[in-house]
Amino acid sequence: MERKIEKQLSAWKSGVNRLPLLLQGARQVGKTYSLIQFGRRNYKNVAYFNFESSPGLHEVFKRDLSPVRIFRELSAFLSAPILPGDTLIIFDEIQSCERALTSLKYFAEEAPQYHLAAAGSLLGVAINRERHSFPVGRVQIITMHPMDFEEFLLARGNENAVSLIRECFTNNEVCTLHELFMDEYRIYIGVGGMPQVLNEFISSGDYNLVMALQKNIIGAYIADMAKYAGLTETVRIMAAFNSIPAQLAKVNRKFQYKIIKSGARASHYEAAIDWLIASATVNKCLKVSEGHVPLNAFSEAGSFKIYMADTGLLCSCYGVSPLIFQQESAAWQTVKGILAENYVANALVNLDIIPYYWESEGKAEVDFIIQNQSGDIIPIEVKSSENVRSKSLQQFITRYKPALSLRISAKNFGYENNIRSVPLYAVFCVGY
Repeated sequence: MERKIEKQLSAWKSGVNRLPLLLQGARQVGKTYSLIQFGRRNYKNVAYFNFESSPGLHEVFKRDLSPVRIFRELSAFLSAPILPGDTLIIFDEIQSCERALTSLKYFAEEAPQYHLAAAGSLLGVAINRERHSFPVGRVQIITMHPMDFEEFLLARGNENAVSLIRECFTNNEVCTLHELFMDEYRIYIGVGGMPQVLNEFISSGDYNLVMALQKNIIGAYIADMAKYAGLTETVRIMAAFNSIPAQLAKVNRKFQYKIIKSGARASHYEAAIDWLIASATVNKCLKVSEGHVPLNAFSEAGSFKIYMADTGLLCSCYGVSPLIFQQESAAWQTVKGILAENYVANALVNLDIIPYYWESEGKAEVDFIIQNQSGDIIPIEVKSSENVRSKSLQQFITRYKPALSLRISAKNFGYENNIRSVPLYAVFCVGY
């Protein structure tokens, strides 16, 4: 499967002041596969080391962190040479070996001629451990997310669809294949962007297998909670995680601790929420009180929404089959608004855009507010259907007069009341 991360990996390889690479992201998003594939295409050799499946590797890092000694012993471990520039060295599941993570600093300083890439699924959690030294400033960090809709289309062999959608977006012209692409969007919502799940769907089309794989991934997330957190913390993390479907099902999707448990307080569950965010299993969207630059200056830490990092996994939590979305059944009508909003949140995060939302005294709310590279504030309203009437967006426009406003919905490209209409399937183009 073609992943857009390849461009970032190529830029890292050719960088003049290249540092060891740290590829982070949730479990099962394709970090290992992408690194191995990149290594095979761009290097003579790949030296792969997994610190979870080969615990004996930990011993190599216990004595000292000398790169010369470590590479000599790792070469012996593989019975193969590790050559500067010709070998891509991969440290997988590096969060399992804190000394290996710390060693990246010394590889950067003493052995920059080697091409070293590390991957981990709970690096955000590992970084917060007090007993461990993280190589701040001595690594290049890239975050990998589940496959977005563009990658989904490419995986299904629809390169022409991607080109057509981008062309329609750029020219803001009606897309003649709008209904076909909306069908593809609905499939993506249910299947999601986890590579293993998508691969199964492409190869077999069996929705029962798709749902089984989604449940396995959620099970792996829960296992990580138990493995990398204390008992009390694990209970709270699981409770917060399990409350997300109910949090998003409310009319007001603001995260409420009372949904986790009657009488729950922020002081009890803040650390659990932080753990979920650090593990990249969820995305957080803060409220802003004003639509001015810079947005982070007007954010409110106590008011936020939490979205699942993959819509397919969210569907699995709701217990609905992806087939329901293609048939547009009654169940689809119930959850399509929730899923559309979650989908857009993830699409923005995949574009390295920090999403916020705006609320005015509980009377008006705009789903997302973003700030582009030019410093412009762009309000984004999300609608799951063609019914796009929204007093809240108009109220924001009247108050702050943004240069551009977007409405993402089931409607085709166009302009209406000075609001640009973008179909749900084209959010990956919103990279201002």
